[in-house]
Amino acid sequence: MTVQQKKLTEANLTVGYVAKRSGVKVSTLHFYENKGLIRSWRNNGNQRRYKPDVLRRIAVIKAAQAMGITLEEIKQTLATLPDERTPTKKDWSALSKQWQTQLDERIAYMQRLRERVDGCIGCGCLSMSKCPIYNKDDHLGETQSGAILLERD
Repeated sequence: MTVQQKKLTEANLTVGYVAKRSGVKVSTLHFYENKGLIRSWRNNGNQRRYKPDVLRRIAVIKAAQAMGITLEEIKQTLATLPDERTPTKKDWSALSKQWQTQLDERIAYMQRLRERVDGCIGCGCLSMSKCPIYNKDDHLGETQSGAILLERD
């Protein structure tokens, strides 16, 4: 067994090791812990230690963030995993299925944006007299604000 493999099997990974191995800053680990995304324990010297499963959990967090999933949504999804073991491929499959609908909605939104971005930003403004979706008398402003025309199908 290599030194690397031995460290991964030990249940007392240091914050520095986890940061280096996972590719995130120590401050990010503390942030994730404060948000309830990962957990640590304290040794007799009151130093933070992590179990090996934290590396997989951080990988899941980073992958989910890259997909645009919010930290709160990640937290809710990670809460479905058992605390005492590393998430498996089957776990990841179940997690990712929970996010697929969300991703499909984001993709559809981005496609609508791509189709409309050259003609209008969908702001519902009153100032563009030649706008194809001119918001005469600001009727859209009575119910909503922002880029509301992009939100419509």
